[in-house]
Amino acid sequence: MIKKLFSGRGGQVKACEPNKVVIIGTGAVGTSAAYAMMIEGVASEIVLIDVNEDKCLGEASDLEHGLSFIPEVKISAGKYEDCRDARVIMISAGLAQKPGQTRLDLAKTNAKIVGEIVSNIKKYTREAVIMMVTNPLDVLTYVALKRSGFPPNRVFGTGTTLDSSRFRYFLAEEFGVATESMGAYLIGEHGDSSVPVYSHCNVMGEPITNLPQYRKDKVESAYVKARDAAAFLIGKKGFTCYGIGLAAARLVRAILYDEKHVFPVSVYLTGQHSIKDICLSLPAVIGRNGAERILDINLSSTEKDGLLKSAEIIKTTLKSVDV
Repeated sequence: MIKKLFSGRGGQVKACEPNKVVIIGTGAVGTSAAYAMMIEGVASEIVLIDVNEDKCLGEASDLEHGLSFIPEVKISAGKYEDCRDARVIMISAGLAQKPGQTRLDLAKTNAKIVGEIVSNIKKYTREAVIMMVTNPLDVLTYVALKRSGFPPNRVFGTGTTLDSSRFRYFLAEEFGVATESMGAYLIGEHGDSSVPVYSHCNVMGEPITNLPQYRKDKVESAYVKARDAAAFLIGKKGFTCYGIGLAAARLVRAILYDEKHVFPVSVYLTGQHSIKDICLSLPAVIGRNGAERILDINLSSTEKDGLLKSAEIIKTTLKSVDV
């Protein structure tokens, strides 16, 4: 197999086998993720799949027209057969959240859609990593895992990766530092019951409670803004797409380049923090085999209680869907 060169983030260039990514669902999120992957040179091939074949072809063609400006990549509209040799399959198909809805309100309808998608994927591959993006994220990650029969490491959701980025952004504003210098993340549900891990918040390793700018109310306000960001955006523009598109592209890069980078993603729990048989976000090592290892993190009693409450919400919702 011919090897190609692909430019990584920050101008880094790596040699790797051709890396194919399939994106199922060409709404605002799926196309934003494809665009982000293109301009960052993440994959060698990106295939878009959608039940609306005309829209899918239009999106692929629109992206193709910019190929002369970016690292080499093949873009096309395809079918489920294209999953056969895919390294990563991203699922972003399903009904979008509307103003006034919670992510969990979408559970029954989107669980049926995802179940059908996974059934089609299984016909052509059992080797790919499936990355769930559709909401309600944690519920549907569980549905995809159970329907696929894949090992738990090869089915995970974007989880609180974007939520954590939002949290870092709002904290960085308060502390007057660059967002990438802020260490902070959320765990639990990708939704209203997410849990801020205040005990781990830091600036380049220094706990934020030691910084002169620290104010508890400001830190708590940053979390509320992060938690409510999706509802804010949906109220203003009707949907979210760019942030999650960038988050999805970043996770795909970690898989294709076997980075072993740690992200808070929705993973299948087997007893971590006394929680099992559901999917929730905890920090996990992302590499060639998906979510390869869940980190055992220390939580305060408040944080652990919040995580347990988040788990109960997801368990209750799972009872209402056909897994």
